[in-house]
Amino acid sequence: METKFKPGLEQIKLDYKIWLADKDGNGILGDGKWKMLKLIGEKGSLKAACEELGYTYRRTWGNIKKIEDFFGFPLLEKHRGGAEGGSMALTEEGKLLVKAFEKFHSNADTLIQKGFREFLDDISNK
Repeated sequence: METKFKPGLEQIKLDYKIWLADKDGNGILGDGKWKMLKLIGEKGSLKAACEELGYTYRRTWGNIKKIEDFFGFPLLEKHRGGAEGGSMALTEEGKLLVKAFEKFHSNADTLIQKGFREFLDDISNK
C-alpha cells in the first residue's frame, strides 16, 4: 500500500522541550533555565548570560531564586567588587544540577529521536 504521507515527510521536524515540574505542575527546571545556569557558569556573569540568550535580568533572577527555593540551597555564588564589578559562579550543587540535567536531557534526546525515526518509518510504510 502506498502512503499519502511521503510528500510531507521531508518537511517534518521534531521539536520539543523538556522541563521538570513539582506535584502541582509548576515548572522547576527546563531547557531555558538549564541553558541559563550553564551559561552563567561559563561566562561568570548573570548579565552576560541574559544578554546572550535574550532574557531579562529581573525575570531570570526570579527564576533562579525559585529553583533555589524549591531545592533549598543556593545555585550561585556572588563575588562583589573589582574594576569589572564582580562575578558570579555556580555553587557545587549548581554544577551538579547542570551536569545531571544535561545527562538526563541527553538520554531523553536519544530515546525521543529513536521514537521519532520509528514514527516516520511507520507513516512511510518502511
